[in-house]
Amino acid sequence: MKNTDGSTPHIIVSGGSRGLGKGIVEALLTAGYRVSTFSRKATPFTEATAANPAFFFETADISDSDSVTAFAKTAQTKHGTPFGLINCAGIARDGVIATIKNEQVGELLAVNLAGTIHLTRAVVRQMLLSKSGGSIINISSIIGLRGYSGLAAYAATKGGMDAMTRALARELGPRSIRVNSIAPGYLETEMIHGLGEGQKLQIIRRTPLGRLGKPEDVTGAVLFFLSAASAFITGQVLTVDGGITC
Repeated sequence: MKNTDGSTPHIIVSGGSRGLGKGIVEALLTAGYRVSTFSRKATPFTEATAANPAFFFETADISDSDSVTAFAKTAQTKHGTPFGLINCAGIARDGVIATIKNEQVGELLAVNLAGTIHLTRAVVRQMLLSKSGGSIINISSIIGLRGYSGLAAYAATKGGMDAMTRALARELGPRSIRVNSIAPGYLETEMIHGLGEGQKLQIIRRTPLGRLGKPEDVTGAVLFFLSAASAFITGQVLTVDGGITC
């Protein structure tokens, strides 16, 4: 895929230093995109990839609107106006609603929902000024679609991302900016490290495809939503969960 001037498109990815975000960044670089990403601190992956001219990393805090706005400006200076935005940064906190701590709820809202809104606002401003369209992909979760006990606060943030997807699809469609969500199931990333082996086996038994997901199971959907193959798709939530919610 090329821009009209022959350059490769620029994609911004939040939380691209590890886990699913890292897998998405690797897939984008392999596909020939220029990628800018951030997290609160560098990781061995970001340090090892720093020499790649198509890759830009800077530390930023998604829960701080000034921080993500500054990152978006620097990324634009580095790689040009972004064609794509992938909102992947997120945290998981479990706890039944009666006992979950106020600070845990606040952290979930600040990172998963408010942070996503702040970054999207900063990037959309750049896209609108360029008048070249674009594609926004929100990484939500099956938890936001179905709900699970002990995850009400987390589900609220992910469900909010899907609601934002539908609203922004209507708002930005006339400007040729598509907005879609991908809702992964349980993946073999840091997000499930708190689960015991028995819990993982139970999830696998409930999954028709008989395994946990991997980052590469999601990256194909990401590349699809960035490509011309999805040019007439917006406002949708694509579930990538091995069939656990079917």
